[in-house]
Amino acid sequence: MKMEEYSVIDVPITGAERCALCGDAYMSLVQFYRAFNSRDLSLMQANWHEGDDVAMDNPIGGIKRGWNEIRQVYEKLFNGPAKFYVEFYDYSLHETPEMFYAVGRERGRFERGGVTVDLAIRTSRIFRRIDGAWQQVHHHGSIDDPDLLARYQQAVLGR
Repeated sequence: MKMEEYSVIDVPITGAERCALCGDAYMSLVQFYRAFNSRDLSLMQANWHEGDDVAMDNPIGGIKRGWNEIRQVYEKLFNGPAKFYVEFYDYSLHETPEMFYAVGRERGRFERGGVTVDLAIRTSRIFRRIDGAWQQVHHHGSIDDPDLLARYQQAVLGR
């Protein structure tokens, strides 16, 4: 299984991209950010594999395993009062015929209750080819800056 060559891509993914000539892996990332930024739970569900073996680990939800746990995180966020936007940038894509992963950064903004937090998150996402389509099976996000992490957790969780 040979990994394709890669380079760091500096054009951000926002979810608004339309690209007939772009690869399926890239468009799977676009689909995720479109679902996230537009609060589209159906599109988010289409992006994730619905198996029990998927996992998401981030500074707000901790580790969630299985689509049902992950879905609850998105439902709460999408149905809540917060305003948010993120884009993926400074990333690389690594692809084989059976899987790809993307490693990069997210930047954006979270607003709730008069509090605004500018986000800076290290992010990786893993997708597997399942029944001919790319499906997300793992996400990890982390915030390096302890002050930013504390402000973000306070804004989202009220801690």
